[in-house]
Amino acid sequence: MQNATSVPQFHFIQLSEDRDLQTVLFGLFLSMYILALFGNLLIILTVSSDSHLHTPMYFFLSNLSMIDISFISTTVPRLIVDIQTHCPVISYVSCLTQMSLFVILGGMDSMLLAVMAYDRFVAIYHPPYYQVIMDPSRCGVLILGSFLLSLVDLLMHYVAVLNFSNCEDFIEISNFFCDPSELLKLACFDTLTNNIIRYCIGALFGLCPISGIIFSYFKIVSSIMGSSSSSGKHKTFSTCGSHLSIVCLFYGTGLGVYFSSSLSLSPRSKAMASVMYTVVTPMLNPFIYSLRNKDIKIALKKVLSRVF
Repeated sequence: MQNATSVPQFHFIQLSEDRDLQTVLFGLFLSMYILALFGNLLIILTVSSDSHLHTPMYFFLSNLSMIDISFISTTVPRLIVDIQTHCPVISYVSCLTQMSLFVILGGMDSMLLAVMAYDRFVAIYHPPYYQVIMDPSRCGVLILGSFLLSLVDLLMHYVAVLNFSNCEDFIEISNFFCDPSELLKLACFDTLTNNIIRYCIGALFGLCPISGIIFSYFKIVSSIMGSSSSSGKHKTFSTCGSHLSIVCLFYGTGLGVYFSSSLSLSPRSKAMASVMYTVVTPMLNPFIYSLRNKDIKIALKKVLSRVF
């Protein structure tokens, strides 16, 4: 309780000081949030209602949609309230709670993208053994493993951020939410120790999944180049292209913000960059997959025809 009361509040920066622009931002973020909820829920409903989509690939996709709903709900509702009330303040305990959910869900998002790349690698590189390798129990273990690794990520953050009680009452966060990288920067460690923790977390939960994705796609591309079927190549590129688009958007903005937290960028520039992977990516994920995936579009038409 001493830790929780020693730093009573954190103050977020506002994306804009202009009241008229804040009204625009309120409508924009509310629309993006509703769109993200609608799109991801529609993906979950489509996958669960069509037996042809009860495969590992779409099992991971529906889990990604559930994580994206939770991930965007961690930051955006609070942001919308802060914009409306013009009071971007959060308590220490609430900030740690938001950071915990953000780290766990963001870590699962990162790991699940790597798992989806592995699933595509097995399906394309070892098609005869795909059903054996990616059986339901193996898929469940991969989801559970992603969650456990995300807990490890959270514990590594806690090692640093629970030391606020020994610091001065510096309570301003240069973002619109309790950004883990910002909290690490404010933690009570010397600069060297702080940077070591930051880069270890970034390497373990950023570079390692990216390395797995790169390896999987290297094998996929080599397998495609050896295939003589043009229709098979087109289908493979269509499926993998959707996944790669999300990977580039999520990791490109997320790692950029994370590793740039020690650079002299303006706080609002970092906050706007954070919007890309905290809000835009979860919103675009279902639409990228549904617009580029023939099976999803067919199943989606069936679902919509039943409703309307």
